[in-house]
Amino acid sequence: MTTTLNDIPFSVLELASVPTGFSISETLNSMLEYAEAADRLKLQRFWLAEHHNMEGIASSATAVLIGQVAARTHNIRVGSGGIMLPNHAPLIVAEQFGTLDALYPGRIDLGLGRAPGTDPITSRALRRDDMRAERFPDEVAELQTLLGPHAADKRVKAYPGANSAVDIWLLGSSLFSAQLAAQRGLPYAFAGHFAPRLAREALALYRHQFTPSDTLQQPHAMLCLPLVLADSDDEARFLSTSSQQRVLALMQGQPLYLPPPIDDMQAIWEDESLAHLQAHVQDFLTLSVIGSPASAQSKLNMIVQQMPVEELMFTNDIFDRSKRIHALELLAGLKKIEG
Repeated sequence: MTTTLNDIPFSVLELASVPTGFSISETLNSMLEYAEAADRLKLQRFWLAEHHNMEGIASSATAVLIGQVAARTHNIRVGSGGIMLPNHAPLIVAEQFGTLDALYPGRIDLGLGRAPGTDPITSRALRRDDMRAERFPDEVAELQTLLGPHAADKRVKAYPGANSAVDIWLLGSSLFSAQLAAQRGLPYAFAGHFAPRLAREALALYRHQFTPSDTLQQPHAMLCLPLVLADSDDEARFLSTSSQQRVLALMQGQPLYLPPPIDDMQAIWEDESLAHLQAHVQDFLTLSVIGSPASAQSKLNMIVQQMPVEELMFTNDIFDRSKRIHALELLAGLKKIEG
């Protein structure tokens, strides 16, 4: 049976990227309006990513923002993409997400990653034990127990947390989490928005090694992609220069404010000190979906035929706040085109 875009739910991954010239307060309020639009357009999920000490990325207090988004929306599932588990005690995560589930029943997702989401110096500031990443499988199991059925004989209980309806996902940009998610029978999300080269292999590994569990009987995979949708291909290419500039800043170790688009990136690549980074930026954004609705539909159909998934999630790095919401409207409209 051929999978079509109408069969695949669309979701959003949000980093609360601060546009150049915007305050954090303005950014977060704009993010809430963006989440309301995603809810109104009946998208499946709105996830927030955990990052620390990254100037220009305002999603460090991830659980706090999840609560704010859930309070401003009605139907969309809200969660983490993800919580970097080595930064946190599993009990604290269980209590936070158990509380969120109690406030917004059946709408909370807990996506878990094993990376620090930051640099080594900041990891130490978070009091992070570098060896905890090696214990990630054990800590996932601990978290599953804390969020699982209440048991009177447990010495340590997550309250709130036990008996919750929080859905646990494993996130990854390599093969490790794909294999672990398959072994545990958990849903899996791959970070194609910054690690495109391993996407096909990781998703195939997950599907091939999947073992049914009480949580999930069949594999359930989601692929995250960079998205820049506009009314025309030319406008989308213009808007996409914002994300290209920000990836370039990332590779140079600079602040990650989202810059306004520019007419042409070529002038930047003609700078001899930057020319060697052009291929790296393009590789980083290989799976980007950039263009008009018709162009986006064509590329997405190609992607889902090559890498079968149950869901798609998108980043949306557009500088203009109104055009960013318009991109969501165009995304929701792709299903009408497909139909």
